[in-house]
Amino acid sequence: MELGVGNFALGNSVTLVAGPTVDAGTRALLDQTFREAGVKTVKTAKNLPLNRKGTYVLLGTQADSQVLTAIKEMTDTLDSNTGGYTFASQPQGSGAVVAMAAKDADGLYYAVQTFSQLARRGVIPAVVIHDHPALPIRGTIEGFYGKPWSMEEREKHIHFLATVKANTYIYSPKDDPYARDRWREPYPVSTLKALKKLAEVAGNNHINFVYAISPGPTVCFSDPDDLQALLRKFNALRAVGIHSFYVALDDIEYKQWNCEQDSITFGPSGAEAAARAQAHLLNAVQADIKKVDPSAPPLIMVPTEYYDAKETPYKEALRKHLNPSIVVQWTGTDVVPPAISIADARTATKAFGRKTFLWDNYPVNDYGESSGRLLMAPYTRREAGLSDELSGIVSNPMNQEVASRAAVTGLVAFAWNDKDYDADKTWRFAARELAGWNEEVSEALLIFFDTQHLAPTFGTHPWQPQAPQLKTFLDGVEDAIANGDADSRKQAIAALSKHAARFADVPSTIRNGHVDTAFLIEAGPWLDAMLLWGKALACTAAGLAAANEADSAASEHFKQAEKFTAEAAAIRSIPGATRVEGPVKVADGVLDRFIAKAPSLIYF
Repeated sequence: MELGVGNFALGNSVTLVAGPTVDAGTRALLDQTFREAGVKTVKTAKNLPLNRKGTYVLLGTQADSQVLTAIKEMTDTLDSNTGGYTFASQPQGSGAVVAMAAKDADGLYYAVQTFSQLARRGVIPAVVIHDHPALPIRGTIEGFYGKPWSMEEREKHIHFLATVKANTYIYSPKDDPYARDRWREPYPVSTLKALKKLAEVAGNNHINFVYAISPGPTVCFSDPDDLQALLRKFNALRAVGIHSFYVALDDIEYKQWNCEQDSITFGPSGAEAAARAQAHLLNAVQADIKKVDPSAPPLIMVPTEYYDAKETPYKEALRKHLNPSIVVQWTGTDVVPPAISIADARTATKAFGRKTFLWDNYPVNDYGESSGRLLMAPYTRREAGLSDELSGIVSNPMNQEVASRAAVTGLVAFAWNDKDYDADKTWRFAARELAGWNEEVSEALLIFFDTQHLAPTFGTHPWQPQAPQLKTFLDGVEDAIANGDADSRKQAIAALSKHAARFADVPSTIRNGHVDTAFLIEAGPWLDAMLLWGKALACTAAGLAAANEADSAASEHFKQAEKFTAEAAAIRSIPGATRVEGPVKVADGVLDRFIAKAPSLIYF
């Protein structure tokens, strides 16, 4: 990105020069951008005149000569990568020119997304941007257990994915009976219609809609009837506009056959035999996809041994027998890996015989260690340079769709440009987006996010700590009380009182802002609990202030703090919202410990 001199507003009227390669979805996004920027009139023209009055917007692929002419007035180079684009804008004469050119339709859509971000600033700078994604697959897999998203939530999520330049949504809810337990049965007509609509929304937003089926618990790998049942399911979905398919073989018992026929065909059950059987079925599915729809993306699969990259009989057999065009997913060094390095990815490539497609189990919260938690820490501890070693990355989000966006935004930004990725900057951007770009609400959300910062693993040690910003502040207060002079102690307690008031005010600031109503519902119990924790912290600050003056009222303040903490601790997550329920956690291990310890900090 290179800034030029000056800036301009789009104004009430623009003239559009759009090439024939601009698709309906991109044009709809452009029209939305104009409306939101306050443009009242959009004129059209076939050419960019030499004498220009007003603002001209040009877009098209690099085959459109008018766009190229305008671009070359502002830059000598074009981004010619797949999914890449060049954006150039400049005040000219009594108006301005904005030109967007791309190698392909996806790149042109991403260019308009960038234009949309710039336009909502009010003024557009003179700038040249050359941009393209580092990874060809970026997005989410709805692969969690528990309550699936509704079709409305999925549609909203797809629109969100488009704004961050993702390009993939994988439909794989574990609790869809027609995709897992009753996978052989056809979908009801109403569900097919809903999936068709969802696929259309995805297509208009340049998102690849991938349908995943999970036949593993009951499939007979050698049975031609089961193969045909899979192909019938895919054909029915293909008929409603879905062309990308996925077979999930995760979380199944693979050392025991589901049918005697597999024992006869592949021999005694075991990991190596399971891999051969899976490859047999998947290769047949891939052959059918190639035959029926030659332009369709290759089949994706997630293996039964989907984490770590240690050499095993299963991986060796899968590597040897699976069609090399089939895409293999991998979750990293563990089910929920604390970090993923370039070396890890290279080892996975060797183990599976191809670059793997990372299924990152963050911020999913469908397991015991995540009970009572929203996972809203930044996306981090994935090594820059992974784009050279992976075929793509998708996030497995939470049951809470909107609350997942803070982490998903980070993952998609990393997948777009991992080598320059800034986790903290992207996290703050996600907060501003959710806040509707209101600074006060954005700051309130970041305080709330900090209370939901802990990122658990399947073990005892989390891979991101809880409430690091709050902990730093409270540690400072405690240190000043223990080691500071009288003035330092008094100032620290005053700062604590002020911080407690701000903390307690965060829920109302969020609820009164222009925040997605769905988020307010999803996060409702945590916001309720945060208010009570804020009141408890305020009482604690009052107790410390009284203790510092040797005032016996300190005891009453500390008792009131205990009352509020007990009320907060009793609030539970929304019944049925997640697979694992429990009391909601707010800055646990940080806030509760400080409040419990506070009465002993000053003797009175």
